[in-house]
Amino acid sequence: MSDLTFNKIAGAVLATGLAIVGLRELSAGVFAPEQPEKAGYAVEVAEEGGAGGGAVELPPDWGTLLPVADVAAGEAAFAKCKSCHTVDQGGANGTGPNLFGVVGAKPAAHAGFAYSPAMTAHAGAAPVWTYDELDAFLKAPQKHVAGTKMTFVGLKKQEERVAVIAYLSSKGGKLPVPAPDPARQPGAAAAPAAGDAAAPAAEGAPAAADAAPATQGAAGQGEAAPAAAAAPAQKSAPAPKG
Repeated sequence: MSDLTFNKIAGAVLATGLAIVGLRELSAGVFAPEQPEKAGYAVEVAEEGGAGGGAVELPPDWGTLLPVADVAAGEAAFAKCKSCHTVDQGGANGTGPNLFGVVGAKPAAHAGFAYSPAMTAHAGAAPVWTYDELDAFLKAPQKHVAGTKMTFVGLKKQEERVAVIAYLSSKGGKLPVPAPDPARQPGAAAAPAAGDAAAPAAEGAPAAADAAPATQGAAGQGEAAPAAAAAPAQKSAPAPKG
């Protein structure tokens, strides 16, 4: 290839490169991008039970819910836990401890399982797996016991947790079912307010006033009656003549 041909090719390549760079600079000047003040959209997530988070979930009324809980549904829901836990008596520990008799047992106390320091410390603050403790732990394990080995996200529906706890209770549970809470039964009357307690006394005031004539009548049969009767006699007596 001659020098002239090489120079033509090199010039054409150089000219193409210069044209591309020039077009890029030109387009950048014409179509200058404008950066938004805020990237994307800010999505605000309300904290559970906080402002705007809806009504706070009350603890279950165990005396009402446990006797009618669907144990079969609890067993089906417990299938989510079987990859880590066994629940039969004498069952082996897995990634998590065997859960036979866990209802009413002491936390971090099942033999042969290496509990996390967080769960061991929690056992000092909550020495019994009560119904409320199990409910709170199953709802959000990491939130209720920060640092626990249990990485399960939790059971968010209360009826599902109640069913699972009823199932666990049927597997060697040691806690009796409490009596239903009278204040949470249908048709339970609300306690009277402090201002309402004074209403009967105010209504009784006319009765005390009405009792006054009766008292005067009783006095008419006593020692005051002659004195009252004597007054007209003194007025009618003739004045002494001087």
